[in-house]
Amino acid sequence: MSQGDEQPRVVIRDKRRIDPVSGEVRTPAGEQPAGVPPRPAPEQTPAHPSPGEQMTENETAVPEAPVQAPADSTADGDLSRQLAERTEDLQRVTAEYANYRRRVDRDRTLVVDQAAERFAAQLFPIVDDIERARDHGDLTGAFKVVADRVLGLLDGLGVEAFGVAGDPFDPSLHEAVLHDTSDEVTVPTATTVLRPGFRRGDRVLRTAMVSVSEPSGAAPEPAGESAPGETPAAG
Repeated sequence: MSQGDEQPRVVIRDKRRIDPVSGEVRTPAGEQPAGVPPRPAPEQTPAHPSPGEQMTENETAVPEAPVQAPADSTADGDLSRQLAERTEDLQRVTAEYANYRRRVDRDRTLVVDQAAERFAAQLFPIVDDIERARDHGDLTGAFKVVADRVLGLLDGLGVEAFGVAGDPFDPSLHEAVLHDTSDEVTVPTATTVLRPGFRRGDRVLRTAMVSVSEPSGAAPEPAGESAPGETPAAG
């Protein structure tokens, strides 16, 4: 027999429900035996079932992530703290620099004042000679030109002379070298200026040397008279 004449194979399926040999009921292929619960479909079985929970077909268990503080809030707190620290540093440095400048300015002014006062003090004896020459009428010619320049130096330093006859006596401004009494004054008064004084602003560089007259006391009472309310003493 050739291949073209080969007859198709015949397949016989035994679909009898009862086995003819053993007499038991057969279970068709694909069916579940009676009394056995059906097996769940693969897609209905949860991947990671947890106690007390039932997962549906469309649900999937997702692990919970640990809760963390937002990174932005922490970064903002650090920036605010750093900004406050830098601001305090800047304020402290600014205050220190301002104090330093004040000290430097005060020291510079003090040095200038001390130098001016020392220079002026060296000119005072020359000014005394100039005033004596003026009193005697010798301040003329070239000597007067030099005297005017010396006095101009004192004016440029802010030094002024003080002390004239008739000024009330002031111990902080005057040096009393002579004392007398006078009925023409009611308070201690500088009646004669022996040497002028000098000051620069509120600072006295040299006191004025003066003669001071004080008020005279009450006139003595005549003999034999007594004050009212007193009885003359017996002789």
